[in-house]
Amino acid sequence: MKKVAGRLTLLGLVLVLSIAFFLPSHPRLHQTLPDWAKRVLPAKGITLGLDLQGGIHLVLEVEEERAVEIAVDRSVNAIQDLLVEKKIPVESIKRTGSAQITLSFQQGSLKEQIQKMLEDFPSFFELTEAGTANSLVYELREGEIKRIKDSAINQALETIRNRIDQFGVAEPLIQRQGLKQVVVQLPGITEPKRAKDLIKETALLEFKMLDESSKLALELPQRIPRGKEEEVLRQFHAQLPEGDQILFEKIVEKDTGREFRTPYLVKKRVMLAGDVLSDARVSIGQFNEPYVSVTFDAKGAREFERITSENVTKRMAIVLDNTVYSAPVIQERIAGGRAQISGTFTMQEANDLAIVLRAGALPAPLKIIQDLTVGPSLGRDSIEKGIRSTLFAGAMVVLFMMIYYRLSGVIADFALALNLICLIGSLAGLNATLTLPGIAGIILTIGMGVDSNVLIFERIREELRQGKPVRLAVDGGYDKALLTIIDSHVTTLITGLVLFLFGTGPIKGFAVTLCLGIAINLFTALVGTKVVFDIINQRRKVEQLSI
Repeated sequence: MKKVAGRLTLLGLVLVLSIAFFLPSHPRLHQTLPDWAKRVLPAKGITLGLDLQGGIHLVLEVEEERAVEIAVDRSVNAIQDLLVEKKIPVESIKRTGSAQITLSFQQGSLKEQIQKMLEDFPSFFELTEAGTANSLVYELREGEIKRIKDSAINQALETIRNRIDQFGVAEPLIQRQGLKQVVVQLPGITEPKRAKDLIKETALLEFKMLDESSKLALELPQRIPRGKEEEVLRQFHAQLPEGDQILFEKIVEKDTGREFRTPYLVKKRVMLAGDVLSDARVSIGQFNEPYVSVTFDAKGAREFERITSENVTKRMAIVLDNTVYSAPVIQERIAGGRAQISGTFTMQEANDLAIVLRAGALPAPLKIIQDLTVGPSLGRDSIEKGIRSTLFAGAMVVLFMMIYYRLSGVIADFALALNLICLIGSLAGLNATLTLPGIAGIILTIGMGVDSNVLIFERIREELRQGKPVRLAVDGGYDKALLTIIDSHVTTLITGLVLFLFGTGPIKGFAVTLCLGIAINLFTALVGTKVVFDIINQRRKVEQLSI
């Protein structure tokens, strides 16, 4: 009787723990618990997936070639600074193509000096034969191009994850797909457009000087209607000085809400990039208008101080993704490593800008390849259909077992109920995400839950046909079915593990419920039903078994 008592205690403990772990999944029940129970139990239970509570599913593609161009542009700036530091005069240095740098100079005697200086900087460039007597052409090595592209995918993945974490989405799915794609699933999102804008925004912050010495700067219109930017670019393209570009600032009239654009003539050279930021947060100005206050790291603070000291009385444009946010006049040298980005922000827009700046810039722009939005009503419909399917499948299995195996079938149904309770409790304890395929896994577990009992019952029937007493027949049936049950469960468990390791979100949801269901089914089939038969056989001498 001691063995039976021990197994009954174990079953009771497992049942109580499963129910306790499920309680956080039901907010109302969880609120009724005492404080000590809330501290012991998990803070949350089962989380519904994208297909059950609604949200967005995005497949994004990183523009790899643009990542290479950005890397080469940064090298151009670094080489330009080095040439200025070494006081070597060059006519121009610019990116030609996506992965080439061309240096032009008037004196042919400088060629050897420049070539020697750039032997080790940057080390991933190689000299090509495309140069002339007064020019040098360097090209990125193939290995470096591959590294930049692969790094761009990984950096985009990490940046998106950081942004979403600060956005506050529960249980997001962010993973790489193929060579250059990123899959993002955000369940429970109520503002899909804002989330997509936050994810897609490159957030490439740059500080550039305005070119106020050119005549074109005076000819540009003070203000143009929104949507007329391309016309302005075409109109002044022929007059655009070498090394300059036209960028626009967004202006919103407070009274009417109408949007305008102010064009600026900006030098292409980046004086300071956003990769030296250490913090970005929203602050309120003296006129109760939000702005974003940025703090540079030690290196950025030194550079910003040097740039502002060399350009007093000149205007510096703060550019984010090729859009001018403000172009203040530098009144004096700015020490301390602090600056501010002001504009016609709402509080939400300022918060989103601070998020993307803190999380870091994407290494290259993203294209949305696939965009699916699942509404909460569709999710509720999926839940209702899933519950109906589970109840229908369970009812059919329960009736079959009761009709075909009689009292023994009722015992199998008890094990099935215990299996489902333990499975739901385990999912809640692991804070698992339940998806529609996960519900399919639960329904499959119902079938597998009675499959083990069918094997056991058929072995017991064979023992009874041989004329063995009920108790010996039950023991013999369990012993003979044991290896078969373990073998079938282990092979299915291996399949579930493979699905979990190599599958995406919905497939993983199916694999989790399948693997947990199999492991729990072994326990309920071999321990749960056996203890009931042992109790029946110990209380009275059973001459005939209803099976």
